[in-house]
Amino acid sequence: MSVGHFYDAGGYVDHGDISDLIPVKALSAEVHQYRNAELKLQEVKSEEVVAVSPTSLASSYFLTQHPLTAIEVESLPGSVRASITDDEDIDLSRFEILQIGRQPRESQNRSLSEFK
Repeated sequence: MSVGHFYDAGGYVDHGDISDLIPVKALSAEVHQYRNAELKLQEVKSEEVVAVSPTSLASSYFLTQHPLTAIEVESLPGSVRASITDDEDIDLSRFEILQIGRQPRESQNRSLSEFK
């Protein structure tokens, strides 16, 4: 999966405006998590993804701890789409996937002694 979907997504919604999506297991929509989300996100271009962005340190922590999740926008109930659209002033119909969380980057294990 391209980690770039999070950084150059076609649009962004604030974490505070997606309260109707949490918990995702309670949604009556097509929800993909973990590896299935990676595969789903590989199928679409970045412009077709709307990503949830943090609004505070607490929401950043929540999104970091949340498993990578891809929700098919078309399968979202109308009331949920309407609440996001009203709060964000964004046209969700031009997106295919709503992404919560992001794929962690492979990072090199570092030691504090390197930074002396």
